[in-house]
Amino acid sequence: MDYRSPWLDDELDLFRDAAKRFIEQEIVPHDDRWREQHHVDRDLWTKAGEVGLLCTDIPAEYGGVGGDARHEAVVAEEMGRHGISSFGHVVHSILAHYVLNYGSEAQKHDWLPRVASGELVGAIAMTEPGAGSDLQAVKTRAVRDGDHYVLNGSKTFISNGLHAGLVGVVAKTDATQGARGISIIMVETKDQPGYRVGRVLDKIGQNGWDTAELFFDDCRVPAANLLGPAEGQGFIQLMRDLPYERALLALGGVGAMEYALQLTVEYARQRKAFGQALLEMQNTRFRLADVKTRVQVARVFIDDCIGKLSQGKLDTATASMAKLWITETQCQVIDECLQYFGGYGYMREYPISKLYVDARVQRIYGGASEVMREIVARTL
Repeated sequence: MDYRSPWLDDELDLFRDAAKRFIEQEIVPHDDRWREQHHVDRDLWTKAGEVGLLCTDIPAEYGGVGGDARHEAVVAEEMGRHGISSFGHVVHSILAHYVLNYGSEAQKHDWLPRVASGELVGAIAMTEPGAGSDLQAVKTRAVRDGDHYVLNGSKTFISNGLHAGLVGVVAKTDATQGARGISIIMVETKDQPGYRVGRVLDKIGQNGWDTAELFFDDCRVPAANLLGPAEGQGFIQLMRDLPYERALLALGGVGAMEYALQLTVEYARQRKAFGQALLEMQNTRFRLADVKTRVQVARVFIDDCIGKLSQGKLDTATASMAKLWITETQCQVIDECLQYFGGYGYMREYPISKLYVDARVQRIYGGASEVMREIVARTL
């Protein structure tokens, strides 16, 4: 049965061909090396910008490709279908959307063209050693001093942290106001006094994607770098853009599941046990039939979400359900698939093992599964 996502069209098919070609030529051959060094080469960002794979849904007037959320979906999907977790383009795009949705015209014209070209790598500094999902607990402070803010604090688990050139820092501008005291301060990191990148963290999976500690020690940035017209808007800004992030993370999970199923079926056709191929055994066929069904359900669910996202109609609860169910299913499906590889599935050289360790964090970042359940439960 051939299935085609209803949000696709001929132009997106051509765009997919270009994205696939870039991934196979510029990313796949280097992925193992990047996993070993715990980050991609810096020039990958400018190469991706040159071929139009960054900020694909940012308007052309700000240097973007001028597409919509479906273009971002194609890139996320192809990364998943190739088992690629090293390239943090989704976080990069999310940062660009914060600027697009809440920045001034001057900020948009200044930062977005450089983000779209890969000159600036985008990162979002939310998590702290003592504050994860509970953003109201952040301790990083941004104190107004004349025409500057002075930032002090530390952040951890920051995706794209090593190469980040533009960081949206979640900080308290008023420590007495809880969520209403949170703002986003944009920091251009090059030659910025008081800004420091700490360790690139050693994760169990997604090792090619740099995840770092960031430190701000009396870091003075222009007051004009406040995102939005006034202080205290940061929490609302973050909440409004979460459906975009969660839909793309879920879509990457579907792509990874589809790739895992493809690898497993190919292996089960070749691998023999007790005189016959694994795929000739009824138990194998039936269990993989269940896997294929779950993957197809996930595909239809996320396609509905992407269609709504491209029309600006994806609500927070639906995006949270997609993030919750698809990432939980992703871990279960890939675990099931790895089992058919036996001992080979536990070897790092086999793609299925990389899919397995890369999948686990999907249930944590972008909103942990427990947080997703709470959001959905509030709609009951």
